Amino acid sequence: MMRSILIGILAVMAVGVGLLTFQWYQQQSSGKAFGVPFELVDQDGNTITEAAFKGGPRVVFFGFTHCPEVCPTTLFELDGYLEQLGDDAADIKPYFVSIDPERDTPEVMKTYLSNFSDRITGITGDPEKVAAMAKGFSIYVRKVELEDGDYTMDHTASILLLDSDGDFFGTIAYEENSETAIAKLKRLANET
Repeated sequence: MMRSILIGILAVMAVGVGLLTFQWYQQQSSGKAFGVPFELVDQDGNTITEAAFKGGPRVVFFGFTHCPEVCPTTLFELDGYLEQLGDDAADIKPYFVSIDPERDTPEVMKTYLSNFSDRITGITGDPEKVAAMAKGFSIYVRKVELEDGDYTMDHTASILLLDSDGDFFGTIAYEENSETAIAKLKRLANET
């Protein structure tokens, strides 16, 4: 009997601590957009900042143009999802952020993205600023040296979904079921 009472008390305490933690997190994050401030350039060489991620639904994918499979597949699928959504996706703005700005100049990004869609905006710039942005968006990035002297990049392979305030709304995982991905984008489009 005493054991049951103690377990009950511990359960109530755990729920209380969880609720207090949740309330504290909400207070800390209220009014703050997801990610960090940044100042980089788009594929046309124009300055772009975190303000681009506000004012409507956004999708953001971090990758690089020398990526053999994940990045081209993701960009191709993303464009297809947006096409399938038609007018429902009219307000969604997609962004592709290079994690390899040493090779991915604005010109390279422009040529690369033209293979997928004219609606995806490329973002690149100073390597230190790009690294800070990726870290601020909780994106895993690691340069991997290859035996032939070249290198590749390991990175988070999920698409970030951001709401109109620039807050985290969800993700689309690499190779996620297309129906699920489209449903997530539709919910994102309708949140505004």
